[in-house]
Amino acid sequence: MVDGNGHGLVTLLTPGQAGDSPMFEPLMAHLRVPRLGGGRARTRPDRVRGDKAYSSRAIRTHLRRRGIRAVIPEPADQAGHRKRRGSRGGRPPAFDTHDYRGRNVIERSFNQLKHWRGIATRYDKLATLYRAAILIHDVITWTKTLSDTP
Repeated sequence: MVDGNGHGLVTLLTPGQAGDSPMFEPLMAHLRVPRLGGGRARTRPDRVRGDKAYSSRAIRTHLRRRGIRAVIPEPADQAGHRKRRGSRGGRPPAFDTHDYRGRNVIERSFNQLKHWRGIATRYDKLATLYRAAILIHDVITWTKTLSDTP
């Protein structure tokens, strides 16, 4: 999970070929962003941008329950199922196409991470070492941003 500038916030590893969507709620549970002036850390972002893989009813319900705006497009098959049900299918979920353009930050962040050869090729066999490499990359990225030298 990254912020709006592509800096890593939360890193979780899944075993094997697990999908992204089932890990959404654990990612959200680990999210902690400290406040600058002190006080309790933020755990609720203003909005969540995701691709069509995150368009499940469970994820949308989770976000709605927590008061987080979802910027997730509806897949064609879900739209077809909803339309086929007619008035019982409900309204289509709200989608802001202008805000969705900011999702490319996520893809660019992931591609930047894959430039590290060990991460891209999965040379590390132990999950702890692989996760450590990802966290080191995140630390370097944050350090470059927070540095006061050009």
